[in-house]
Amino acid sequence: MSDETRLREAIARYGAILYQRGLAHGTAGNISVRLDDGSILVTPTNSCLGFLDPGRISKVGNDGTVLAGDPPSKEAFFHLAVYQERPAAQAIVHLHCTHSVAVSCLCHEDTGNVLPPLTAYHVMRIGKLPLVPYFRPGDRALAEAVRNAARDHAAMLLANHGPIVSARSLEEAVYNSEELEETAKLFFLIGNRPSRPLTCEAVEELNRVFPS
Repeated sequence: MSDETRLREAIARYGAILYQRGLAHGTAGNISVRLDDGSILVTPTNSCLGFLDPGRISKVGNDGTVLAGDPPSKEAFFHLAVYQERPAAQAIVHLHCTHSVAVSCLCHEDTGNVLPPLTAYHVMRIGKLPLVPYFRPGDRALAEAVRNAARDHAAMLLANHGPIVSARSLEEAVYNSEELEETAKLFFLIGNRPSRPLTCEAVEELNRVFPS
């Protein structure tokens, strides 16, 4: 089995997992992986992550040219922007999961980091989570905003839209996306009650012991 075939099957498998766990719905969200030649495999436009056909997953060149498969997600352009800024990134998961989207709809005084460090695992897997300004779906101007955020962040939140999470493998991108959604759930469960996020010292220790 070629690496490309294996990755196509992995995208379909993890897409189904995200769908079954309620983190993807309808035709919302998309997944991509980077191949050795710089091209990417990305889920097709109007496809449901729960029912992907590996053979129909789109293959797109690093210049956006469609090389194989069905037409790609109309958001493939911001996947390419992330890969261009993050050489170590090998996979991206973009979801419209409920609690993370809810966070993206709130007003935030600090858009440089819109979720508090409630758990060590959020700090280790996500770190600071910037909020990217709103752009209509498919607006190519979003690519530059995503590119700017990707220079310093593996994960970001698109305003009124949802999270983008990049990682060194598809498995890691999926798990980090799940961690982000669970932290967003905790954020709303705690609400206005007095809470005790991790201290700056605790966050610094985690970043030192578990560098990204």
